[in-house]
Amino acid sequence: MQRDVRIGTCGFNGTKSRYAALFSSVEVQQTFYQPPRVPTLERWRTEVPLDFEFTLKAWQLITHEAKSPTYKRLKRNLSDQERTGTGFFKPTPIVEEAWQTTRACADALRANVILFQCPASFDQTREHISNMVRFFSGIERNGLTLCWEPRGPWDRQVVKALCEDLNLWHVVDPFVSTTMTPEQCYFRLHGRNGWRYKYEPQELSDLAELLPPDRRAYVFFNNSYMTEDAQVFKRIVETDRDY
Repeated sequence: MQRDVRIGTCGFNGTKSRYAALFSSVEVQQTFYQPPRVPTLERWRTEVPLDFEFTLKAWQLITHEAKSPTYKRLKRNLSDQERTGTGFFKPTPIVEEAWQTTRACADALRANVILFQCPASFDQTREHISNMVRFFSGIERNGLTLCWEPRGPWDRQVVKALCEDLNLWHVVDPFVSTTMTPEQCYFRLHGRNGWRYKYEPQELSDLAELLPPDRRAYVFFNNSYMTEDAQVFKRIVETDRDY
């Protein structure tokens, strides 16, 4: 049985046309740091095949506070009030604006999947949970699949409950943690023991066995050998149809 697995890397490596000849999907990184203009994203869409799939990271203004070092790549000048209102899904105008911008990016790319990657400082507190519930309960999804990657010390059962209640996919590096939504897999592989790690074929075969048999799954590599590892994993998935 051939599984429906979208395989790629976190960000394009080389030209878009060359990348699309290798992989069926990409996770767009620019939308996290500083979203490109809508016409730019619409042009990207025309540079790849119709069945190529974009996923994208939500703008950091939604998930990260302005003191995050990732804001060094933000080109927009924020007022003091806006800086105070950024991140952690806060019920603020700047977070709402960032969501609308993220939605516009998804529309331009015809993307159906958005990743909300949180910093480790977004830990398990009542305020953070309340912000999450308010945010995900209040936004218009219009059929979008929303994925959440918590990085702080969260209790696994709390993560599971939030994903179930808010209809979120739990995003993990499967060599570090186990997803609490095993039928809804979005994996991001950062390299074992560091970014320079190269995965062994047996590790990638083991990874294939974690994927659900009858649902679409996403696997993106984000290590120094990401293109090579993604190609090896793609061959494993395509060759071993009965795993």
